Amino acid sequence: MTKTRVIAALIMAPVAIAAILLLPTQWLAAAAAAVFLIGLWEWLKLADVDDTLARTVLLVLNLLLMVLMVWAGDGSLVLYQIAALVGIGWWLMALLWLRFFTFGASPSSPARALKLLAGTLAIVPAWASLVLIHAGGESGNGHLWLLTALMVVWAADSGAYFAGRTFGRTKLAPRISPNKTWEGLGGGMVAGLVVALCLGWLAGIDSGHVVGLVVTAVVTVFASVLGDLYESLIKRHAGAKDSGHIIPGHGGVLDRIDGVLAALPVFALGKEIFGF
Repeated sequence: MTKTRVIAALIMAPVAIAAILLLPTQWLAAAAAAVFLIGLWEWLKLADVDDTLARTVLLVLNLLLMVLMVWAGDGSLVLYQIAALVGIGWWLMALLWLRFFTFGASPSSPARALKLLAGTLAIVPAWASLVLIHAGGESGNGHLWLLTALMVVWAADSGAYFAGRTFGRTKLAPRISPNKTWEGLGGGMVAGLVVALCLGWLAGIDSGHVVGLVVTAVVTVFASVLGDLYESLIKRHAGAKDSGHIIPGHGGVLDRIDGVLAALPVFALGKEIFGF
């Protein structure tokens, strides 16, 4: 990791953590929407939408969808729960897409339309899941649980990087992301579980819910890898190394949130199912 990459991470991480812990849910929702929509802007470019006006219109439509959810929800979290389920359904389809690597590789109209729809199905449910987790339900510790969800993804990403560099031998998906290995995935899983248990304790989890947290964390790590791999897939289709250049040393916003997009609906649903 380059010096620039480390410095950028040291700036972004405290800002993100402070926002999660200190902002009320409605303000965090607004800030997250801005970040996610920047990621969507980059997604649309990877999906061959080069016209700025067309991308702007699509971005506004997604923003309106978020606003509509806030307005129609009127304080209820049911719509956010439904959106999380829709997101999980999409990522299961994305898993199948990874199996058929060449599907959508050519810039044909059907493939392009599907990638545009995929952007909405990834961004909006992830944003809704973030709001759902942070709102916290009856626990009142939503800010800590959202931090846990994100820290699991970040720890898994770092753990996979270092384990892959040290022990990596067996390629995970060589046609999509040649640097990823099964050994790296194992290292990421260990790091993610350790962070989940530590922050879960901080969030006040009781012994009866630890198993549920572990199951949720395991699936969350797998989902984060899926999100990373799918973004790698569309970047390869587009012939791009990074989704953008807005973050020094890191590429685009989408490069930083790809795993989060898939992980948040999983963590939100796990939290709802197991009740921690």
